Amino acid sequence: MRNDKVAFAYRNLQQQICAELEEADGKARFITDHWEKEIGHGYTMVLTNGDAIEKAAVNFSAVGGTVSERMRKALKIEEGESYFATGISSIIHPRNPHAPITHMNVRYFQLGSGKAWFGGGIDLTPHFVNKKEAGWFHRELKSICDQFDLNFYSDYKKWADDYFFLPHRNETRGVGGIFFDHQDGEGIENFEKFFAFTQALAEAYPRIYNTLLNANRAKAYTEEEKNWQTLRRGRYVEFNLLYDRGTKFGLESNGRTESIFLSMPPMASWVYDYQAREGSAEANTLSLLKKDVDWVNID
Repeated sequence: MRNDKVAFAYRNLQQQICAELEEADGKARFITDHWEKEIGHGYTMVLTNGDAIEKAAVNFSAVGGTVSERMRKALKIEEGESYFATGISSIIHPRNPHAPITHMNVRYFQLGSGKAWFGGGIDLTPHFVNKKEAGWFHRELKSICDQFDLNFYSDYKKWADDYFFLPHRNETRGVGGIFFDHQDGEGIENFEKFFAFTQALAEAYPRIYNTLLNANRAKAYTEEEKNWQTLRRGRYVEFNLLYDRGTKFGLESNGRTESIFLSMPPMASWVYDYQAREGSAEANTLSLLKKDVDWVNID
């Protein structure tokens, strides 16, 4: 069955991702929590207090059940009384403020009616935007996308810009990446294409992040820069609580609360009416948190 095929592959990818992140950190190890509920089961894997990674989580779940009215409304489901969903979601919060936060998610959703789709993406949230690194990150994603469809990167990059946006702040969460949802997975050709695409993204995720982590993990930083990191983490929390679809789905489907909120940083802060100093690195970062930046070709 397709459900079992996708779940098996995603579970293996979860373990592969964790192994690569452990090797990169060099100190901490993931702990594994296998949970079961009436809707299904999952493996929550968490790494804390590493040498370079302050907190990382890689979640896998395979759940199913009856489509509730709240879920139907939240996910805009128009047909089918039952569902199956499986996926991987990951978040990494680094210790050094010069290293970025990153997020990855791949997922498969199937209704009892037979309708099925894939979703996911990878995005980057630097505390301090480095144009060179942001450009490299986007070119890496474009290279993966182009292997499957030459329209994927432009379409999904625009989708990420619109999705990872805090309208109440009028700023993007970070430098974006790619995001996609409800991509048709019913026919054999579409299923195999998007199944392979989501696997390619999950496989590339630790490699891409470890490159950025290693480039920044040993950089010196000040107390002021560390304080800025907690402010940017606060913005991350705002997005996840107010707009993130994964959080909403988890709560609406009676998912496991501890796993749903694992994306939260270990420490975040909010300062009333914070104003970055003109010409500072903080002010420069804020000036770049906007949609439609051509990161692939940025100088």
